[in-house]
Parts: sequence; C-alpha cells; structure tokens
Amino acid sequence: MLLFSILINHPSGGEMQFAVYSGTNHSRLSAQRGRAAIPTLRFLPEVERLSPTCIRILGGNPGKFSLQGTNTYLLGIGPKRLLIDTGEGKPSWIAAIKRTLDEEKAYIASAIVTHWHHDHQGGIPHLIETWPGTEIYKCQPGNGLLNITDGQIFEVEGASLTAAHTPGHTVDHMVLVLREEDAMFTGDNVLGQGTAVFEDLGTYMASLEKMKHLFKGRAYPGHGPVLPDGPGKIVEYIQHRRQREEQVVQTLRSGRADADAEGADLWTPMDLVKIIYCDVPESLYPAAAGGVVQILQKLEREGKVLSVNGDRWRLSDRSAL
Repeated sequence: MLLFSILINHPSGGEMQFAVYSGTNHSRLSAQRGRAAIPTLRFLPEVERLSPTCIRILGGNPGKFSLQGTNTYLLGIGPKRLLIDTGEGKPSWIAAIKRTLDEEKAYIASAIVTHWHHDHQGGIPHLIETWPGTEIYKCQPGNGLLNITDGQIFEVEGASLTAAHTPGHTVDHMVLVLREEDAMFTGDNVLGQGTAVFEDLGTYMASLEKMKHLFKGRAYPGHGPVLPDGPGKIVEYIQHRRQREEQVVQTLRSGRADADAEGADLWTPMDLVKIIYCDVPESLYPAAAGGVVQILQKLEREGKVLSVNGDRWRLSDRSAL
C-alpha cells in the first residue's frame, strides 16, 4: 500500500494534510470510505544537530497546517552562521535560537527565506529586532530585504549554499544546495511527510525535474523529518503527480454513465472527483476538486483536453473514447 496525502491550501499559506491509502490499482482509492485522517507525525526535538554543519530548530508552530512545525536551519561551524527560514516568530523559536547561538558561541550573519508563506517569513521582524543588521535574503523581496538570484552562493565557514529558483509551490520559491553534504534544503516543494501543494502544476513539475539533478544526498525539508534519499523522494513525487494525471485522463476516456449520449464525454471537476476520490469523505471533495482543476489546466496547455463552456472538460481527441 502506498501512503499519499491530499493537501489543502489554507488561507494563511499553510497546508492541511489528510492521509489516505492507495493500492496498486491507481484508477481508484482502496481506502475504506470515510477513513481519512492526519497521519501520525514522527517526534522531532525542538533543537537537533543533524550534521556537523546543520542544526534544525523548530518554529514552535506545530499543527495540522505545519506538521511538527516549520523547520528552520542554522548552518556553519564558525562564529558566523547562516539561517534558513524564520518560522512565524514564535517566542519559543526566538528563545531556542538565542540559546543555540550562545552554546555555539556564534551569531547569524545572513538569513535566507525560501518563500513568502507566513510560516517561513513571519519571524523576520522578530529576527531584526533581536539581531539588528542581519542581512535577510528572499526571492522577489520587499520591505528592505535583499534579493536572491538563481545560482547565488552564500558562504560561511563549513557551509556553502547555492540557491536555485524552483517556483510552483509559490512563484518565489527557492531551494538551496549544501555543497559540503551534496544535500538540498527543499523548502515546501518537498516535505518530510506527505506531498506538497502548488500554485501551478506544470511549473511545479518542471521545478521537481530541475531539483532532482542538483544533488545526490539527503533532503532537508521545510516541514517534517530529514529525507535520507532526497532525489529518490523527488522521483516519487513526480511519479505520484503523473499517476494523478493518468487517473484524470482515464476517467475522461471512460465516459459518464449518468449522462445522455451527447454529454457522456463532458465532465465537471467535481464529476471527476467523485470517481477518482470515491473513497474519500465528501467533505474533502471541494479541496480535491482544486487539485483536479490544476491537472486539467496543465493537460489543456499540453493540448490533451478541452474546456467546454468554462466548467466542463473532455479529451481533445474524441476518437480515444
């Protein structure tokens, strides 16, 4: 059985994760109807050294939208350190950062924000208040932040990071490759548990393809535990999305049994959801429909499907029916 997740966009920019199970027949879910729940989350310490150069500090914001909390990372072995992401600026996070820096006899030289969502950049004001003068970098910056460009390098003793622009989850999303470990900080494009949501599926898929070739080691995600085989997990993500696309195409090809001959090849996103997600609670159908619309829009750009009157869809090649 393959564990995967439906992830629902939350207005705050966070994500709600519902775990369901799929068998080898990808044309439908094999979970028992009504059985969808947030998966058991692995315990993560508030502060944990993950490697000689990397310390993870949780953002102090655990919940259904952020799993164990936002992962922030302190990098380097000398007095100058790099920080990746700032959480929401919770007091417990600031206290943990201070305590860790005191123990390390270090300070933050620069902070790098992977993307605009509040649970990754919300701590910026608190960071500036606590450590004035800290350089803070973000793609498409605002409010006095410094820009990040594709290929930009950030260095301190023991840590060299190369930034890569990987939009899809958000338009400004950046990942960072740690040269010393051939590892990647994946932001929210790849999570330690479940799968990620995205603003644009085609762009997101292109970014995953780009990411898998940039490193060979572990992945440090924006939420959840470290992934030992980062590129392997990215391949799983790509395969999962392709399976979802194939489910949509196969369902469109099957024809609707509840429609007359003239409309048998026309489907609304909700029609597709009721087939593809037939074993998921109906309360999740609207969220699932959003993902199906993303797939349909990608397939339309590729010339594989057509929209009819804006809200119904069919295959472009009707001879395939």
